[in-house]
Amino acid sequence: MSAAPRPSEAALIARFFAPLAGPGTEGLRDDAASLAPTPGHDLVLTADAIVSGIHYFPDDPPASIARKALGVNLSDIAAKGAAPRGFLLTLALPGDWTEAWLAGFAEGLGQASRDFACPLLGGDTVGSGGPALIGVTAIGEVPAGAIVRRTSARIGDRICVSGTIGDAALGLRMRLSPEAAWVPRLDADARGHLADRYRHPRPRLALAPALLRFATAAMDVSDGLAGDLAKMLAGAGRGAVVDVAAVPLSPAADCAIRMEPDLIEAALTGGDDYEILCTVAPGDLDGLRAAAATAGIALAVIGTVVSGGGPPVFRTEAGPARVFTTGAFSHF
Repeated sequence: MSAAPRPSEAALIARFFAPLAGPGTEGLRDDAASLAPTPGHDLVLTADAIVSGIHYFPDDPPASIARKALGVNLSDIAAKGAAPRGFLLTLALPGDWTEAWLAGFAEGLGQASRDFACPLLGGDTVGSGGPALIGVTAIGEVPAGAIVRRTSARIGDRICVSGTIGDAALGLRMRLSPEAAWVPRLDADARGHLADRYRHPRPRLALAPALLRFATAAMDVSDGLAGDLAKMLAGAGRGAVVDVAAVPLSPAADCAIRMEPDLIEAALTGGDDYEILCTVAPGDLDGLRAAAATAGIALAVIGTVVSGGGPPVFRTEAGPARVFTTGAFSHF
């Protein structure tokens, strides 16, 4: 008995993705959508792709993969002080895709779209000829001329980071090396927390208005705190001094690092945090912290922008300061 033929691209779009479409899309029946910014605002655009076997595990739940694909892009939108308006999706499917996988993916994407108030505006669905690739172009908006740039920190600014650092990196290590001595010593809640932070980025969209008002520079932490901070401050004779004890850790990460102190390097360099790294003038620090608290987002002050070049210096209470010369993930 021969297998039933797969649905056409048009049928897949109509079934799985048209229900997620926002205004200006004609229900995804056209080749393009229209989008006008709110009067007095600029559009902010960013694009990131995630690839099976590189950014997620092929056997991850498809709903989790969809949420990650959208979340990593909206993390960039949040870091610019922007509010989401919509997104474009490029879905390159491997030869062994199934309708059940696609249904789960669409369900997760729809839930994330609703949670983040970011509708689907269009895209493309193709065969990959290799592993699955999910590309998202996210679109947001900010008041005209107000985008928060990555490289505009000033000497003397305080360095802040949202949420907690290192959870996703430790979640990945736990997945790759479940036999590591520290893994079974964590309780089930701690292991679940680390795994969830790796699978499900939490874009800090609620922090965007505070960044617009107070931050001198901002970016999201996607490739590791140490490396991303180095990228933020590269050039213009700037460096950073960071107090490692001030870097915020979740109870799960703190427990793992206490058992295996060398894991602090993974936490500081491992990436996939998708927290907001920002700088603020000392006089505006209290205002930024208060605004973050009002938004329900924890914000930690971890260091200071200083004069001089070179990678950030991470100071510890005991032992020599650390410099991570390869402190960020690289594809190449």
